[in-house]
Amino acid sequence: MFDALSERFDRLGASLRSRGRLSEADLDAALGEVRSALLEADVELGVVRAFIDAVRVRVGGEALVQSLSPGQQVIKAVHEQLVEVLGGSSLKVTYASRPPTVVLLAGLQGAGKTTTAAKLASWFKQQGRQPYLIAADLQRPAAVEQLRVLGSQIGVDVFSEASDPVLVARRGLAEATRLGRDVVVIDTAGRLSIDQALMQEVRSISAATSPHYTFLVIDAVTGQDAVLTARAFHETLELSGIIVTKLDYDARGGAVLSARGVVGRPVVFASTGEKMADFDLFHPDRMASRILGMGDVLSLIEQAERTMDQGVVADSAGRMLSGTFTLDDFLAQLNQVRKMGSLGGLMKLMPGVTKEMRSAANNIDEGELNRVEAIIHSMTPRERRDPSVIDGSRRTRIAMGSGTTVNAVNQLLKQFNEMRKMMRQMGSGAMPAMPGGMGRMAGLAARAGALKSEAVPAGFEALAQGMKAGAAPSRGGGGKNKKKKGGRVTPPKQR
Repeated sequence: MFDALSERFDRLGASLRSRGRLSEADLDAALGEVRSALLEADVELGVVRAFIDAVRVRVGGEALVQSLSPGQQVIKAVHEQLVEVLGGSSLKVTYASRPPTVVLLAGLQGAGKTTTAAKLASWFKQQGRQPYLIAADLQRPAAVEQLRVLGSQIGVDVFSEASDPVLVARRGLAEATRLGRDVVVIDTAGRLSIDQALMQEVRSISAATSPHYTFLVIDAVTGQDAVLTARAFHETLELSGIIVTKLDYDARGGAVLSARGVVGRPVVFASTGEKMADFDLFHPDRMASRILGMGDVLSLIEQAERTMDQGVVADSAGRMLSGTFTLDDFLAQLNQVRKMGSLGGLMKLMPGVTKEMRSAANNIDEGELNRVEAIIHSMTPRERRDPSVIDGSRRTRIAMGSGTTVNAVNQLLKQFNEMRKMMRQMGSGAMPAMPGGMGRMAGLAARAGALKSEAVPAGFEALAQGMKAGAAPSRGGGGKNKKKKGGRVTPPKQR
């Protein structure tokens, strides 16, 4: 999502950075580029016009920040206006003083309402709540069964009956109250297009359950059609906000950028994948930073905390920084990173990552990662603990066992040794550490990017070079990291 828009803003930022001062003509040209980029992203015309006018006012009306160049002032104004257009701030969920808090989901068929209902219930469960699902979509034959299956996967009960949808919603709410559940999520029926029967049904369910939140589920891929759908639903229901699905798709993103300006309601939740964990509150400031290529460190850390086994990470952290990091540790960490999603997706969240590095990461597919895993699994426990014992005959055996080539094994071991040296330097203080959990994440990304071969990850080589250049920037603003003498820990020889 937003890849094309991000590229346009990248080019704009590069052209503005080279200018010492901006004339009125320069500003007009820059805003014209912004206008074209937004229109190509399928943003509604009225929203684009208002956006350009607001940026012009921000640039002309604000006092110059001494630390920013005129070009950076424009980017700053664009960023602030993007945050405003995307909703300003994330939703602060409040709960009813007398439970349960009722959440009603509406939308067209195919937008992903049923899956979203389960994801939303799972999200509430992660917040310490006791959610309850009501299957009020009786139009689609498989909807009720789908919600039951998803409910069992996340450990949330589902209420369903073969009767009238309004009656199902009313009885389900009564059952949730009897069971003491504090959040109820109601899945309703959709149609292929907006019609009076659909609107009347969802209006009746809303009247019967008096929801505290009414969310419209839209598909990001449908573009402006999704915004028109949102407008029609908002005229029938008092929408609280919009949930966007398929935000991970290569779509233009016009619906996300237009929602608040056209409907008057912001995007509040976003689904970024097929897994239950690929769902969270929508943060306008973070999305604006990602669109402008600034990364999204907070989302990266939160994603790591949700998916990674902290015990596994903690067990290998000391060995990593002391230089005793083994291939067993590497394999464990690689599996942890894979839980978080594709390397290309993770790269988008990292600040300072170039287009070339993102492209290299996208070239690494699951099959290539599986081959890396196969090579390591073909080694004996001793070889994984101490790769220095792997001689020519052992390399031939490993290649045959993993279905790869000796050259692939050689390249894997070479890059692993280089990566281990880099980790040892980080542990001894020769490379500045990153704050908090990002230090671990940078290490994981560097290790994942350090491997290359002709049969193993073809894109790893470029990614590794990018990591060496950008993973540990100097605090002084671009000076070279000098190798620190001493502090090197020699790993004990494994027998």
